[in-house]
Amino acid sequence: MIMRRFLRSLVLWVFGGALYFLLEVAWKLAGGHPERISWTMLVLAAIISIPLDQVNEHLPWDMPLWLQAILGGLGITAAELVTGLILNIRLGLDVWDYSDLPLNLWGQICLPYSLLWVLAAGVGIMMFDWLRYWLYGEKRPEYITLRK
Repeated sequence: MIMRRFLRSLVLWVFGGALYFLLEVAWKLAGGHPERISWTMLVLAAIISIPLDQVNEHLPWDMPLWLQAILGGLGITAAELVTGLILNIRLGLDVWDYSDLPLNLWGQICLPYSLLWVLAAGVGIMMFDWLRYWLYGEKRPEYITLRK
């Protein structure tokens, strides 16, 4: 039972990581920064998918989606900070640099991208819910946008 649940989740995490990585590649190619495409973003995205999926799975269905998205966005921002400090500052890989963006912290996180991560978390939460429903026959997703 535990192994089966783990394998179900693993499929979702790999899917979420791969989808984010493809979006990251498209974003960097469109922005003219192909040199900043790194396999480490695939690993980070898959790792970020784990807590996003698990927290979402255990949060009550009556929690408003916007609150889930904010919590997920904060988690993604924290993971981005830790990863950026290791990859960009410590190892010098220069995968991203937000130094030119407003309200940045050491060039590793910034307010504009943190807001984008909230949006991405909301989409990711819904994606994981619907994939669990379609692939595994789990509960059909129902969302609350405002408190009842």
